[in-house]
Amino acid sequence: MNNYSTGPILVAPERLTGMRRGLEKESLRAQSNGLLAMTPHPAALGSALTHPLITTDFSESQVELITGVHAHAQDCMDELTRIQQFTVRSLGDEMLWVSSMPCGLPADDDIPLGQYGSSNVGLAKTVYRSGLGHRYGRRMQTISGIHYNWSLSGLSSADYFGLIRNFRRHAFLPLYLFGASPAVCSTFVAGREHQLQPLNAGTMYLPYATSLRMGRLGYQSDAQASLAVSYNSLSGYAASLQQALTDPYAAYEAMGVKAADGSYKQLQTTLLQIENEFYGTIRPKRVIFPGERPLHALRERGVEYVEVRLMDLNPFEPVGITAQTLRFLDVFLLHCLQSASPDDTPQEIAAIGRNQHRAAERGREPGLELEKGPGMQTLKAWGLEIVQQLKGIAAQLDAAHGTQDYSRAVRDAEHALNHPEDTPSARVLKAVQEEFEGSFVAFVRAQSQKTRQAMLDLPLSDTEAAQWASASAKSLQDQANIEASDSMPFDIYLKEYLSPKRLLAKPMAA
Repeated sequence: MNNYSTGPILVAPERLTGMRRGLEKESLRAQSNGLLAMTPHPAALGSALTHPLITTDFSESQVELITGVHAHAQDCMDELTRIQQFTVRSLGDEMLWVSSMPCGLPADDDIPLGQYGSSNVGLAKTVYRSGLGHRYGRRMQTISGIHYNWSLSGLSSADYFGLIRNFRRHAFLPLYLFGASPAVCSTFVAGREHQLQPLNAGTMYLPYATSLRMGRLGYQSDAQASLAVSYNSLSGYAASLQQALTDPYAAYEAMGVKAADGSYKQLQTTLLQIENEFYGTIRPKRVIFPGERPLHALRERGVEYVEVRLMDLNPFEPVGITAQTLRFLDVFLLHCLQSASPDDTPQEIAAIGRNQHRAAERGREPGLELEKGPGMQTLKAWGLEIVQQLKGIAAQLDAAHGTQDYSRAVRDAEHALNHPEDTPSARVLKAVQEEFEGSFVAFVRAQSQKTRQAMLDLPLSDTEAAQWASASAKSLQDQANIEASDSMPFDIYLKEYLSPKRLLAKPMAA
């Protein structure tokens, strides 16, 4: 195992070109009037169960676009653009909502759950989403974001967990730099307790917020707050999740697995139904085999990559993110990897949570202080301290790739710390207030229409169109094949899939 510590860059230059990355982008489908599209997943996009690049997230109305793995940030962006271009062309009059916070929503129970056909695996995906709706409300699940999957060859699980600990400690910085959700449609908080202020009759906001998506109203859970997962080792992390996946949780036991009519309300009554329910700013990941539990894969074969989960959609960018943002994340992740990473403690885990809420809800507040060790430090000073440490890494990446792009990305971050008015969150609020009379929905609707037109204006050759049509047709056939091959009753399938023994690294002896 590499022993990373403070000091000079320890990843050899020839290894720097071995970074790999991919993107997963979620977006709601919206009507031209800014309300949620209630139509099924478009048939032209193929099967949400089996298409490798286009699926749905929580809702039938929420598409998820998935790139392959790329050696260069721009290649990753180019593929995401192509996938989005085809997707937009398949939506008819609908558009992709370009903000992380949702468009105008119907009543909670009317938000449609993702549908994946009649196979056992497809039905289980829908039941899982039903459980999320019962546990947290469907509105919360319509929040969208961009996940950045990142790896570097030759790292051990211990290396990745060191990176994760440092990323969590410093997550306030990307929240400040790239948060783009300082306001929400008032339908999102209807009937909920909140601390937001009215901007106009249909918009709520916080004046210094960066990412309400990552604050108390976003992907948060009181139940999961009791789960103080440690990232000190793969074994400790796995043990925490094992308990959450197998021990009954009283509130969910009271809810029950099935409704009176026999339909499933949730997969099981444990704190987490399955591994994906665990929220966090970053996750250790491993590609799984068909039918394999993610926790088993991690225990059996170790961490393969990390999934960065705190990135908002930037409504000013055609695909919600830029290549320069990816390059900043590359530098930042390398810094997290190579800096000393002491073990976390329950006290530090709690402080990290408080810092996340401060940065998300008050990140641009002048003089805002965060908890750092036993004391406090301003977000700006701490951020600038980190940025100084990034410059050497950026220079090495530029040398390895023959560019100046990485150094420019770090300079852009430095500028944003000194000029909060230029952050995406500040720009969103300024546009909402000055150009759309305080209407969040009107602003995002206009940006969404611009993005739709930009995608429609991109050329698409007959050959490319035929390739997309073929991929969609193949995915529909793949789904049909899965459904035809099912022979096990759903109740038995579910019991077998959720069996605790499937979470262990080795099969239990008979």
